[in-house]
Amino acid sequence: MEQILQQSFNALQNLDRQIFLFINGHFNSFFDFVMYWLSDKLIWAPLYVVLLVMMYYTYRKAFWVILLLIILLVTLTDQISVVLFKDVFQRLRPCHEPELEGMVRILNGHCGGSYGFISSHACNTFGVAVFAGSVLKIKYRWMLPALLVWAAAISYSRVYLGVHYPGDIFVGAFVGAFIGWLVVGLFRYIQPRLKVRKSDAL
Repeated sequence: MEQILQQSFNALQNLDRQIFLFINGHFNSFFDFVMYWLSDKLIWAPLYVVLLVMMYYTYRKAFWVILLLIILLVTLTDQISVVLFKDVFQRLRPCHEPELEGMVRILNGHCGGSYGFISSHACNTFGVAVFAGSVLKIKYRWMLPALLVWAAAISYSRVYLGVHYPGDIFVGAFVGAFIGWLVVGLFRYIQPRLKVRKSDAL
């Protein structure tokens, strides 16, 4: 049984590498520019401001709760992705993997820290997407799918740029979305106990 599990794990790891090499190996100057900026954290600051403004006008009296929950969300996704995954599994990023030396293409010499499982980018963005999309869907039904596409695009850019395997992305996205869902549940629990408009209820 143990041997079967090990063989399955090795097969999955090999598939993960092959998909990575395929994505990372198909590039052009246009997507180099797009993926580099998709992956940049600061470029999305205006989007975060817009989301906060939308949340304020949707939940005026409960906005302070949303702010606290966003801080909790980002802290959880960031720390869990590092402390419970990167520091535990210590899986090298593809751009640090000796077996892939000379096969990985990175832009501007940027590779990041040694370990890549799971992707903090994927965990953080999917956590934000699920939370913001869920609390705003009362007024903006398109918000959740739009933010999930946004999070997926950023996550894909990490593979394109050579700093994460697809497996790092998929697990990171799942963990982030799950944390986002839990924080949304916490908001749903807290909100009825606040004196806010019935129309604000999720």
